[in-house]
Amino acid sequence: MATDYDAPRRNEADEMAEDSLDELKQRRNEAQSAVVDVEETDTAESYELPGADLSGEELTVNVLPKQADEFTCASCFLVHHRSRLASAKNGQFICRDCAA
Repeated sequence: MATDYDAPRRNEADEMAEDSLDELKQRRNEAQSAVVDVEETDTAESYELPGADLSGEELTVNVLPKQADEFTCASCFLVHHRSRLASAKNGQFICRDCAA
């Protein structure tokens, strides 16, 4: 389609001024429609990330018992090395992270 660049430009205000009242009411009703077009393919469940299927994987982790130089924090319940001990009161050990 050819465009005449010398013709006066029309803006949205000009177009709105020329619209009839019935057209404006119809546009408003269309804009307020409560119907939402949602397709099955639009849901996030349909997306499959590469390498995301871990159903056939087995994790093997060696669990070691708490060592003599370690303690369990009474606040965060993590096992820390004795060098991370901030305070010990009535057998309750607190790590430096929780004491801060």
